[in-house]
Amino acid sequence: MEWVTLFHLPKPKMVASDVDGTLIDHREQVSARTKAAISALISDGVPFVLATGRPPRWIDPVVDGLGFAPLCVCGNGAVIYDSASDRVLDSRSLDIETLTWAADLAERLLPGCGLAAERVGATAHDAATPQFVSSPEYEHAWLNPDDTQVSRAEVISAPAIKMLIRLPGTSSHDMRAALEPHLDGRADLTYSTDNGLIELSAPGVTKATGLAVVAQRLGVQHSSLIAFGDMPNDVPMLLMAGHGVAMANAHPEAIAAADEVAPSNTDDGVARTLERWWS
Repeated sequence: MEWVTLFHLPKPKMVASDVDGTLIDHREQVSARTKAAISALISDGVPFVLATGRPPRWIDPVVDGLGFAPLCVCGNGAVIYDSASDRVLDSRSLDIETLTWAADLAERLLPGCGLAAERVGATAHDAATPQFVSSPEYEHAWLNPDDTQVSRAEVISAPAIKMLIRLPGTSSHDMRAALEPHLDGRADLTYSTDNGLIELSAPGVTKATGLAVVAQRLGVQHSSLIAFGDMPNDVPMLLMAGHGVAMANAHPEAIAAADEVAPSNTDDGVARTLERWWS
């Protein structure tokens, strides 16, 4: 990883960015400077893609802040979502058998944990599909949850793009260390906060695989892609991109995976980097 500004880089042909801790500031807003930099690259004909752990239903505020509706890699790579047409283009889920096995394993290795499942329908707010269901033991890691509380059996009764495992008072790093060696390739594990929350996806599903689908659709080589992120769930994407950029506020694993460290999300790090080519 280089810590200096790399002015010699060719202009990227596609830009991808994580949302929380990367694109938006501490108020969860897209700053005016960031909006202007991204508007400039869009005007130049370069695609901008969101690559986030968020589900499609949490994309609307980001779209409003950007002022345009991009293609999105959601659910840590499990969903390709077209925010302009409000259509889920592709999704990959954990099946019921795997959810059942993973739930039993998590409860054995992480006693006292709560379980939740993220599902997806045909659109971001598909009323026919309960989007986020949690067991009574599940304690939320964020404010204003929009879940439906159900029985533990109901959480694992339908395919899900993510299973969330929550154990308050424990670091996500320690939870991963306890569970990941026992997954036997049946699920991918990552986390986007170190606040006692880990997330399971279908095997091989990461932000990198989701972004690869989008890049193929748009005819962009990985070497021509620049990606921004800040947490362990961004690591595969930072490694696959031609140029991976971690924020100054990033988790050490993201910084180690990146080619460059930009200023923090609260200091317009994404915009400051993009202004090398677009201002």
